[in-house]
Amino acid sequence: MVQEFRDFIAKGNMIDIAVGFIMGAAFTALVGALVENVLMPIVAIPFGEPNFDSIIWTINGSQILIGSFITALVMFLLVAIAVFFFIVKPYNAYRARTEAAEEAPAGPTEIDLLTEIRDGLAARNG
Repeated sequence: MVQEFRDFIAKGNMIDIAVGFIMGAAFTALVGALVENVLMPIVAIPFGEPNFDSIIWTINGSQILIGSFITALVMFLLVAIAVFFFIVKPYNAYRARTEAAEEAPAGPTEIDLLTEIRDGLAARNG
């Protein structure tokens, strides 16, 4: 049973998943820092503060923290914008370039060239 567990852990898929998870966590921290330290202060320029947590509705003694929801919504939208412009757009441009390079018509193969030479020689001699 221990050997089966070692085989399971050592499989390439498990290692790939672990590496992907670690990179995802690091990327999450990076995007979070971008949003909190760069984009949210830009949001603060017109509104005076980088979050809306102070917006509270009180109805019949119940506090509705609408500002916290608005802050979370703005942060979600900023994360989506950051991922789109810093990951999706560059990746799509890279993929389009590589696909265009792969689709470029290849020249004739060696076999095609040799066949053409053979046919040319046969036509001249024949």
